[in-house]
Amino acid sequence: MALIVKKFGGSSVKDAKHVFNVAEIVVEDYKKGNDIIVVVSAQGDTTDDLIAKAVEINAATPLKREMDMLMTAGEQISISLLAMAIDKLGCPVISLLGWQAGFSTDSHHTKARIKKINTERMKTELSKGNIIVVAGFQGLNKYDDLTTLGRGGSDTSAVAIAAAMSADRCQIYTDVDGVYTADPRKVKGAVKMDEVQYDEMLEMATLGAQVLNNRSVEMAKKYNVELEVLSSLERKPGTIVKEHVKMEKTLIRGVAKDTSVTTISVVGLKDQPGVAFKLFNKLAQYKVNVDIILQSVGRHGTKDITFTVSHEQMDDAIKAMESMKGVFAYQDLKVNNGLSKISIVGAGMESNPGVASKMFEALYDADINIHMISTSETKISVLIDTELSDKAVQAVHDAFIG
Repeated sequence: MALIVKKFGGSSVKDAKHVFNVAEIVVEDYKKGNDIIVVVSAQGDTTDDLIAKAVEINAATPLKREMDMLMTAGEQISISLLAMAIDKLGCPVISLLGWQAGFSTDSHHTKARIKKINTERMKTELSKGNIIVVAGFQGLNKYDDLTTLGRGGSDTSAVAIAAAMSADRCQIYTDVDGVYTADPRKVKGAVKMDEVQYDEMLEMATLGAQVLNNRSVEMAKKYNVELEVLSSLERKPGTIVKEHVKMEKTLIRGVAKDTSVTTISVVGLKDQPGVAFKLFNKLAQYKVNVDIILQSVGRHGTKDITFTVSHEQMDDAIKAMESMKGVFAYQDLKVNNGLSKISIVGAGMESNPGVASKMFEALYDADINIHMISTSETKISVLIDTELSDKAVQAVHDAFIG
C-alpha cells in the first residue's frame, strides 16, 4: 500500500465528462489498495470568469482580501463535483477546503505562502478509508481569513501535502503527457524526457515552461518529493522530476519561452553608491520579483538601470519607482512590455564552451535581434521582440535538439 497525492488542473475537470475521467483514474489506484489524496484546481475557465466578475464591479483596485474570498469559490465547486463522481463509482470519499485540510498561510492576499499544514484531519480521513479531495490554491491566515497561493498554487498545494504526509508519490496530471524539450504544441521535433533534474525543471518552470509551477518545484527539491508529470487523458508513463537522473548525450535539456516580460528602465540616475540598493529595496517592499538586471556604464555623472518583471507585477514596479522620484531624481522611466524571454536550460552548461555562441548564431541565422542577455550555470536567457518568439524557440531548438 502506498500513499499517492494526485493533482489535476482545471482543464482536467472542465466538464462532467472530464470529472468522471479523473474519478476513474483515482478509483483505479484506490482499488489497488493505495491511500489517495487528490488536489484539484477550479474547473476550466472558472478562475478567469471570477476575475471578470470582479472587474465588472471594480476594475481599478479590487480589494485583495475580497478577491481571495471570491477566487476560492472555484475550487470549492471542483472538489464537491469530483467527490460526487467518486461516490457514484462506489468509493468512500470526502472533500475538504484548504483550511479544512490544515493549510495555514501568511496574510499576503492573492500571493500567500504556506506556513504549515496540520495533517491531523487528513490522517483521520485516510484511517476511515476515505479518498480525500482537497481544494488546491488556498489556505487560511492567522486572522481566519481565506487566502490564495497565487499562480500555480494547486501544484504547490499538492507538493506541500506530499511533503507533510510523507507520500510515496506525487503525480501532477496535465493536458500533455510529460515534460518536453519545448512546447510540443508549437515546436516541431519537441522530445518528451523520461527524467529531469529538480534544478533543470526549476529553471524551465521559472523561465516560462507552464507544465509545472516553479514554487512547487522549489518545494519538491527542498523536501525531496519525487514528482511525476503525466497526462490525465492517456494512461502512459510521464516524466519523473527528481534529484539524480541518468546521464544523457543532450547537453541542453529544454527551450523555454516566457511572453509575460516587462522591462523597466530608470534613466539618468546619479552614478553614486547606494542608488541600486535603494531602488531594489523599494521593489522588495512592493513584493516585486526582479529577474534580469542591466546597469549601464556611468557617463557624465549618471547611469541607467534596466530590469525585468512579469506583466502582472508591472503596475507595482512602476508605483515603486514613482515613489522614489523624491529620493533620487531620475530623468525618465521607460516601460516596454513587447518583449519575450527565450531560454535554454541544461545542467553543466558553464563547463561546456560554445553553448552561448551556438544559441546566438541560431538567432542570427533567423534574423532575430537580442535586446538583453542573462546567464547562470544552468541557463542562458535572451530578450527578443515578442512577435518573433515562436520563430526564435524553433530556431534554437533545432540548433541544439532538433
